[in-house]
Amino acid sequence: MAYIAGLVITGLFFLSLHYFTELKTSQKATVTAIVLSIILSAVAFNAYSTAQRESMMKAVIKFNQNKTIRCDGVDVNNSLYSISIGTYTFIGKENTPNYGQMISASTCE
Repeated sequence: MAYIAGLVITGLFFLSLHYFTELKTSQKATVTAIVLSIILSAVAFNAYSTAQRESMMKAVIKFNQNKTIRCDGVDVNNSLYSISIGTYTFIGKENTPNYGQMISASTCE
């Protein structure tokens, strides 16, 4: 739905740009190129952010299934770490060699 709204807004922008007759064609093309690059950058950032979030959630799901995952070169599992759901951070448990160590779930493979 957001993409449809974005297309409508973009269409309205180009329609309004058409009626600015005091701008030369090259100026209109420059404005259009800038707006399109901003829109494409936003779409690319959204896709990247979604991929990162999905990767992090896969690591958290594997951790919750008692599987060992690799984060920053360290093996992370339920026996050595607990997870902070608010920040998706693995925290080393007491009486383990990793006590107090914090690893972000976004760094996991």
